Amino acid sequence: MRLLRLAVALFVIGLCHAAGSGEAWAQTPSPPSDAVKSMLGGWELSNADRDRTCVITFKLDPSGPGRALEFDKGCPTAFPNLKDVAAWAIGKDDALRLIDPKGKLILELNEVENGLFESARGSDALYFLQTVAAAEGREQTPDVMFGTWSFARPNGKLICQITLMNTAADTDSFALQTAAGCDALITAFAPRRWRMDRGQLVMLSTRSDIWRFEESEPNTWRRIPEGRQPLLLMRQ
Repeated sequence: MRLLRLAVALFVIGLCHAAGSGEAWAQTPSPPSDAVKSMLGGWELSNADRDRTCVITFKLDPSGPGRALEFDKGCPTAFPNLKDVAAWAIGKDDALRLIDPKGKLILELNEVENGLFESARGSDALYFLQTVAAAEGREQTPDVMFGTWSFARPNGKLICQITLMNTAADTDSFALQTAAGCDALITAFAPRRWRMDRGQLVMLSTRSDIWRFEESEPNTWRRIPEGRQPLLLMRQ
């Protein structure tokens, strides 16, 4: 009898713990898809005339019903109707959804060209979204990226030299070659191919895992998201 009572008590405690944790579980986004990863970093939102602009940084961290984002200082003035936006998510057909803390849709944008999004029909106004690099006219093409680069720690310490080659690895990407003596972080990832996507440099491993890099300053790119081991890629 005592064993039965103990088992029942443990079962009830387990249910209570699960109920208390349910909200947190519900708020944890599913593993990021390629569509989610391709949105990470800084993007410029503008109106049709582009006389009002706002930079939004999309992050991977969970935030309420979606993922975290950060508006620059000018956003509330430029677009006061977005004041309730608390998170972002990828919806049906890879549409970008800006949502409030309860998950209510504030603005939806669809990709109309590679890297260019437009507000969905029914929006109160016409909005466009593009990467900051594209908006500033510094979006790099593959021919600019060919050559020798080095991975580096944030303190500038070089840990691996690579060559972004101009020979095709497959129909979508170019070959990548690493030099001898690379850091364990690089050898564990084992980059073998690369391509440009929405202004970002995308590296693919031998297992087709992906690293994405965003240009932070001329000839210096940073991995996004940074994760526990921030990583730079610098032109040599």
